[in-house]
Amino acid sequence: MADTTTETLRRTALYDLHVQEGAKLVPFAGYEMPVQFPAGVKEEHLWTRTQAGLFDVSHMGPSYLTLASGTRADPAAHEEIAALIETLVPSDIRGLKPGQARLTVLLNSDGGILDDLIITRPYEEDRQGELYIVVNGAMKQQDWGIFETALAGKAVLTRADDGVLFALQGPKAETVLGALFPVCAELKFMESRRVVQDGETFIISRCGYTGEDGFEVLASAAAGTALVQRLLDDPAVRPIGLGARDSLRLEAGLCLYGHDLAPDISPVEADLSWVIQKRRREAGDFPGAARILRELKEGPARRRVGIQPLERAPAREGTEIFFGDNAIGIVTSGGFGPSVDAPVAMGYINVAHAAPGTRIDLMVRGKPRPAEIAALPFLPARYKR
Repeated sequence: MADTTTETLRRTALYDLHVQEGAKLVPFAGYEMPVQFPAGVKEEHLWTRTQAGLFDVSHMGPSYLTLASGTRADPAAHEEIAALIETLVPSDIRGLKPGQARLTVLLNSDGGILDDLIITRPYEEDRQGELYIVVNGAMKQQDWGIFETALAGKAVLTRADDGVLFALQGPKAETVLGALFPVCAELKFMESRRVVQDGETFIISRCGYTGEDGFEVLASAAAGTALVQRLLDDPAVRPIGLGARDSLRLEAGLCLYGHDLAPDISPVEADLSWVIQKRRREAGDFPGAARILRELKEGPARRRVGIQPLERAPAREGTEIFFGDNAIGIVTSGGFGPSVDAPVAMGYINVAHAAPGTRIDLMVRGKPRPAEIAALPFLPARYKR
């Protein structure tokens, strides 16, 4: 999980809390981030599956994209801002309901994925013409540059990565956070609200990166730090590091940009065709549409799949995949899944061998190890629909 960058590392507003909690800190996406706490990765992983795990994700790229003319209480304003962002992503942003969020991908002209991101339409009537967008931390400068260049004079980007963004994930997340913000009980998966409480503004979204029910909360540095400290005082809540975040998302079959997603990989190859809704497919008016629509019709040559090693040794990123004597793909994410008590992996392989149950070999340290293609996710998601 470490990032080998040599640049001066930034610290999130929660850095002092991490130190206080005994975190092991590592470079990640330009920040000094906790990879684990004293309990260890396995215990943090299992705690999140059964209780409530708190993740600092302040390194990511929360931002607001607003019409140059400003927001207004007019549904047409949402259509205007949606039309702008739809020139860069293939999802139906215009069709979002107030307060609804949608996962999508930023595309290059060849239909490759430049990043994955979540776009939310504000719930408040007077904030139409604005979108709340969260991009990946390692890609935020690239993404924001694309937005500003492509939409210059039409929309204004406002960064919001100077505060606290945290995720509270697990079956007790609603009970814990809902005691402080009753609106939590009203939200379903991929819904969001702006809450003003004690003079502070909080953006509360029911989403996450673990396969569990949970929330992400954006707040100012001061208010966010105080809220996190208050949540950590609850016996159901523990801080969770990047190590468990990775094993949790891998069991949930969720992609990590720079590993499972890259500029040469299309949404169809990534098994993310569902981010392209019917209206956008019919219009074909997004970057790389010719390639993507062709792959939707004819099928791609390769596809992201789940991989279940049949021995205890995990297959790490870069492991070659063989069918007989033929190399047919490569592992892009791999490790041990504490909840399934087995090694798990994802990778890209030739579609001729992509069916679940297909036996393959993983070349681990020069030796073929047995594995089979597995359906994703490895553990069923528990989102509140």
